[in-house]
Amino acid sequence: MQLNRRSLLAAIGAGTAAAALSGCGTGTSTAGSAEGPAEGEITLLTPIYEGADGKTLLEKEILGGFRKKYPDVEVNVDYTTYNQLNEKITTGLAGGLLPDVMMMGVGWIPPFAAKKAIAELPEKFATAHDYEKRVLEPSRYDGKLYALPVVLDTRIVVYRKDHFAEAGIKKTPANWAELRAVAKQLTKNGRVGFDPFSIDLRQCWETFLFANGGQLFSADGKKVLFTDARGVEALQFFKDLVKDGSAEYAKKTELGAPTNVQTGKASMMMTTSALWKQVGDQAPDLLKDDKLGAFILANRKPAMLQGGTLVTQSASSKHPAAARALVEYLASPESILGAAKQRGSVPGLKDLSDSSYVKENKFVELSLRSMGDACSEGGTPAWMEIREKIKPTLEPAIVGTQSAKDAIAELGRLAEAAIGRM
Repeated sequence: MQLNRRSLLAAIGAGTAAAALSGCGTGTSTAGSAEGPAEGEITLLTPIYEGADGKTLLEKEILGGFRKKYPDVEVNVDYTTYNQLNEKITTGLAGGLLPDVMMMGVGWIPPFAAKKAIAELPEKFATAHDYEKRVLEPSRYDGKLYALPVVLDTRIVVYRKDHFAEAGIKKTPANWAELRAVAKQLTKNGRVGFDPFSIDLRQCWETFLFANGGQLFSADGKKVLFTDARGVEALQFFKDLVKDGSAEYAKKTELGAPTNVQTGKASMMMTTSALWKQVGDQAPDLLKDDKLGAFILANRKPAMLQGGTLVTQSASSKHPAAARALVEYLASPESILGAAKQRGSVPGLKDLSDSSYVKENKFVELSLRSMGDACSEGGTPAWMEIREKIKPTLEPAIVGTQSAKDAIAELGRLAEAAIGRM
């Protein structure tokens, strides 16, 4: 039966492609032999290399170099967005028409590896370059390598040095008590002291959970761990900030728009390492005048959420040698550096730590120095379903009257049910 997008969504009922992971067919366990010559026509599915500049970078520079090395391989690019990526992959999985090479997010490997949609990669790929120690952890499932990192996107706290100086604050907060006190001190004249809400609520809460010494799941991905006091305290901290008046959920800025810390409407904010590039494009004087600083969130421990984009090989590719060659090439230092520059992202290779790009981007440099404190979301084959439920389940506790304890308990029940269906 031919399966298109409309029939898939009708079949899974709820209209979410995440559910397809528990109901649709699986791929094959291997991609066949990838030891032969790299040749044939393959497709790359990617949510990055956005816009005209990104397309030029990928098709002219990166794939141009790939074609010189592998002249018998033709690569067709299928561009998408992260909002549509999961649906696109699960639709392809259900219909048996997966792209040969796919880029996907951190946390996505266990769900798709468990369904045998992606192929195991040779372990030698893990030592081909000098990766930061924990960068490859999200690329593994059940101890095996299924992906390679292309770019990383970290979550850090950026602050206005001039606001701190005006208030006589001489050091950045070392824990939540200090963060709350400093945020209250900096809140005045319509300015909030801290904006934690302009990044995705899921990722923000996870960063606070990790900084509080909490975990999402057990090592085997079968047990929910975030329902303990650590997870509740992380959500309660947001409620406390709102109660103080030093954070406002309604004042969050949209992706790509000038952020509250840029415009001076917030003195501190949770943001991504890519903000350095955005500020350079939109408000370069803030960098020129050294008005922005950054630090790693900490409470019981320092924690920096490490997201990013990984590259994988379809388990059902008809040209596995060509697909594997492209995976390896997209994860090479030259390809990674180009993608990182275009997005303002963090390259996960120690080989690139001394590059001019890293040295000039202070948020990227901080992120690389802090990889020992990095934590990632995911860790269970049920993640694609769970991740979609985090924001709508936790949001009522911030904007309404629901308690943090009740919201976390409800999210725990939803997560346990999703894991139980795997």
